[in-house]
Amino acid sequence: MDEVVDISSTPTTSPRRPASVSSPPISAPPSQIHSPSLTRSPFLSTEDLAQTEITNKTPKSSTPKAFRTPRFTPLGSPIRRALHLTRLDPRDAWLPLTESRNGNAYYAAFHTLCSGIGIQALVLPVALTILGWTWGIISLTLAFIWQLYTLYLLVELHESTETGLRYSRYMQLCSEAFGDRLAVLLAGLPIMDLSAGTCVALIIIGGSTSKMFYDIVCGATCAAHQPLTSVEWFLVFTTAAVVLSQLPNLNSVAGVSLIGAITAIGYCTLIWVVSVAEGRLPGVSYKPVKEKTQIAQVFGVLNALGIVSFAFRGHNLILEIQGTMPSSEKHPSRVPMRKGVTLAYILVAMCIFPITIGGYWAYGQMIPPNGGMLTALYTFHTRDTSRFILGLTSLFVIISSLSSFQIYGMTLFDFMESWYVKRKKQPCSWWLRAGFRTVVGYLCFFAAVATPFLSTLAGLVGGIALPITLAYPCFMWVKIKKPKMYSLMWCLNWGLGILGMTLSGFLTAAGIYVIIETGIEVQFFKP
Repeated sequence: MDEVVDISSTPTTSPRRPASVSSPPISAPPSQIHSPSLTRSPFLSTEDLAQTEITNKTPKSSTPKAFRTPRFTPLGSPIRRALHLTRLDPRDAWLPLTESRNGNAYYAAFHTLCSGIGIQALVLPVALTILGWTWGIISLTLAFIWQLYTLYLLVELHESTETGLRYSRYMQLCSEAFGDRLAVLLAGLPIMDLSAGTCVALIIIGGSTSKMFYDIVCGATCAAHQPLTSVEWFLVFTTAAVVLSQLPNLNSVAGVSLIGAITAIGYCTLIWVVSVAEGRLPGVSYKPVKEKTQIAQVFGVLNALGIVSFAFRGHNLILEIQGTMPSSEKHPSRVPMRKGVTLAYILVAMCIFPITIGGYWAYGQMIPPNGGMLTALYTFHTRDTSRFILGLTSLFVIISSLSSFQIYGMTLFDFMESWYVKRKKQPCSWWLRAGFRTVVGYLCFFAAVATPFLSTLAGLVGGIALPITLAYPCFMWVKIKKPKMYSLMWCLNWGLGILGMTLSGFLTAAGIYVIIETGIEVQFFKP
């Protein structure tokens, strides 16, 4: 009979691994390795990582080596590359935009909605006074679809599937696509224009509306007291914004963004519902404005398109918002981000289209060019609308402006803190962070007092900032994703990118021409 051998008692030998081959010190998806939320000491060297692995070594498995799953995976090389690149830029764990990675689709919807709906939507009916019903609605619809397409491009470009790197700032993605120098040249001014300029405009609008709210609430009794001046109301609004800006990071202001989104939807709805309910004004006309010369007519149309493009600002914040989310190989951040922005822009469309169509229907050519729907409401319906509705609308505008200031100001706070971290190689202390934010807030206050007419430059600002929203995402997709030449995506993105840059040049020139030709009340330090 054959001899029965007990396999369990027989030692199993496995081929020796060559000495030159060593297993990678870390086996994790690249999108998790670089996440700043995993550590607050990002300056770990390779020796530190190896020592950490030795210290925290797991018990040896009783399974024979021959039957174990190999530790090597095709992701081994990208992991090493991602680990090396991450150590070169460890600032994310210390900066307000990416300090917390606990966001979700709801937070993304709150932030996107709060930054996507703003006072700029209230001037959209002004564009229809030049474009008319047909071309005005067509332009608004095409601009909405175009910016929604580029938004999804940015969501897809947020993290690299090859290296696992995440581009949590618009400038980082521009630098990856165009190089550092060209990125600063192309995107530096428009991004600062959108962030700092929006904060200044919010102070002007919030301070002015605070004064209106005080007058509405007090009524005739305000005449017996000495009211605050416009500059003092700017100061009150700025102080409230600076106090609220002490929240540490972008995720921590999610509740503020939710309140801002609710109030933005609230005042947009109240304004167009009241305007439509009160009916059209006597003698209202819908004939587009005709200029005396052909060149003036062309530049007027282009300036109206600039107003439309300015209504869809906020793309410079999309990557920053997505950067607050956790991400892994199985659960990439683009999935909840798509859900969040889809919900947000459904609500954005439900606000901007009714207020544009309803506002132009109610006021036609009589809508004030400065201030748009908000000014029209107070000008034409102060007597036939209850003080409660007018006061509630003003209060919603104030709260929404305070909330939006936190979103757009966070990019400025991040820029100042990154400058400090890059030089000192350490995070900002709480008192230094508070000082930076206070300085930014009151610098914006000084700019608001110095240039109170800034909110009337919507066409010019829209032309300057248009590439950030409509052009650069298309070029960055072609540069990074490298689609096949002459394919559908290649042709589409090249065509939209070139068209966006061309429009930006024409709209900027038109905005300057309209300012020179028609003139604006430029009164420095006289808000």
